[in-house]
Amino acid sequence: MQTRKLGNSDLSITRVGYGAWAIGGSGWQYAWGSQDDSDSIAAIHRSLELGVNWIDTAAVYGLGHSEEVVARALKSWSGPRPYVFTKCGLRWDAKGEVEKVLSAGSIRAEVEDSLRRLSVDVIDLYQIHWPPDPDSGALEEGWCTLANLQREGKVRWIGVSNFNVEQLRRAQAIAPLTSLQPRYSLVHPEIEDEILPYCLRQGIGVVVYIPQWHRVS
Repeated sequence: MQTRKLGNSDLSITRVGYGAWAIGGSGWQYAWGSQDDSDSIAAIHRSLELGVNWIDTAAVYGLGHSEEVVARALKSWSGPRPYVFTKCGLRWDAKGEVEKVLSAGSIRAEVEDSLRRLSVDVIDLYQIHWPPDPDSGALEEGWCTLANLQREGKVRWIGVSNFNVEQLRRAQAIAPLTSLQPRYSLVHPEIEDEILPYCLRQGIGVVVYIPQWHRVS
């Protein structure tokens, strides 16, 4: 399977990865419906057998469950270890209500939780899942925290998801961006106008999500 260097990193990733949103299962705000964990693990193994070398998950997927399923799949996988990407910045309360939180203390708690759930010593790519509300100042605090985590060796590379060009510029003023993860498909080609050209000029890797997205009327 063909690979490409991701942004400014040393990661050479396959052009297709394993997206672990759905395997978080049901019972949370953005669920894709119930899932069988054994089927999810088998699907991860099959994708790795076919040459995929990275898995993209997030703390909020299934309120931690997706990361736990990924860990179980990797524990029972005997082949080369794939890169593991995950995300921060969406926290949930005891009722499962999700909110954006990008404070330093929150992100530091999140990375420790993700390391534990994933059963890894370091996260290969750590990403801010969604930008904060405009003018909150949380973007700078959150991105500074990711840069510090990278220097401390808890994460190897850092990126963002769902940022626009202005937000990318604000982050770049603090620390280099390895990647952007935007929504992109034939139905949602909006990033072609400004975001993709900007990332190309700046050497920011782009890993898109739900490229198969279709509109149901």
